[in-house]
Amino acid sequence: MGSVLNTVYNNYLTAYTPKALTRYDTHKRSELRSVYNSIVKLNKDAPWYLPTTSKDTQHYAVDLKENARDLHNTIAQLGGFNENVVFNKKNAFSSDPDILTATYIGSQDSDEEIPKLELEISSLATPQENLGTFLPDTKVTLPADSYSFDLEVNDMNYEFQFAIGESETNRQVQERLVRLINNSGIGIKADLAESEGRSALRLTSESTGLSNGRTRQFTISDEKTSKSVGTVDYFGLDRIELAPSNANFTVNGQERSASSNHFTIGQMFEVQLHSTTEEDQPVSIGLKTDVESLTDNITHLIGSYNNFLNVASSYLETQAKSRQLVNELKGIAGVYNTSLTSMGITQNDDGILQINTDQLRQTALQSQDLTETFGSLKNLSGMLLRKSDQVALNPMDYVRKTVVAYKNPGHNYVSPYTTSAYSGMMFNSYC
Repeated sequence: MGSVLNTVYNNYLTAYTPKALTRYDTHKRSELRSVYNSIVKLNKDAPWYLPTTSKDTQHYAVDLKENARDLHNTIAQLGGFNENVVFNKKNAFSSDPDILTATYIGSQDSDEEIPKLELEISSLATPQENLGTFLPDTKVTLPADSYSFDLEVNDMNYEFQFAIGESETNRQVQERLVRLINNSGIGIKADLAESEGRSALRLTSESTGLSNGRTRQFTISDEKTSKSVGTVDYFGLDRIELAPSNANFTVNGQERSASSNHFTIGQMFEVQLHSTTEEDQPVSIGLKTDVESLTDNITHLIGSYNNFLNVASSYLETQAKSRQLVNELKGIAGVYNTSLTSMGITQNDDGILQINTDQLRQTALQSQDLTETFGSLKNLSGMLLRKSDQVALNPMDYVRKTVVAYKNPGHNYVSPYTTSAYSGMMFNSYC
């Protein structure tokens, strides 16, 4: 069971965790109950079947579910839960995206004028970096023994234990410590620095800056550890090469600082700093015009649809039923082909939607009623929302299965612990 969980975890870690979570990834108890009841209803009348559980099928099912979730969230962010406001989402602009990017996080319903802000960035927030002693790739001079050291980060103390063998080299022990620290997931990244045939342990905090009166992001010591001491001094683990520092900037001339390069301003903008500015050359942020925001929102929707379609299409040669989903997605977009073409959105033979941005913007500028002009897009987003919910709820609909037995009509016995065959793609037994 442990190996299965590790496989699932590693798959999610490498493929899905980099994606940003949204407020639509959290749910009320009533929403979770509704999802559960929907799963039970789906499986109550479904026949018993034997799915193909190859690794490709597992990845395929997970891909469908995760990308369906992404499409659902995209539509939700654009106001898709309310047909009256879809595509009316306000968007922020940055006059120099290479220096900073901005996202509007204020109220979408407010008619209050949002001021334009000017930011000058003098320094970025930096992490703490410890650089150890550069050692040759020769035998460790420490005695063979069990060693440990304590690493304190975010007010939490972690003890790392390891052994040094009789014939081990400095590099072998350093590489083991790199793996040990990186696999711990405590917010410290370890790697080896090279110089003239020698190597040193480099430890870098994932967090930046300083807050709450701190002077360091992390500290390392073996003074009070449970095993033999000496490795901190020998490898130079506690030597700070670069001290952490805060980002320093001004907003409309007022000096500000932040422990991170990612922060909010006045509950209006979420800002990500990428570089510093030249003297007296501030970067402006504010709200885009309605037409620019509309164009961005439509582009975002079409991009999410294309991504979902591409994922399904990538399994056409290995998953027979993926063609069914591809055809369904193509068919949904095809319903509105004429109206989409008139606003600059065309569908290729493979189902991918292409946007003529200039034509789309011109359509918006000439429109007397944006709601009426882009009504077909609202209908399209509604159909895609329902399809994404269906796929996310039961991706096994698009996996080839061998029917074992049909259930006795009117005599369905549903176990809450076996609500979906999809869970069998994740675990080989129930716990």
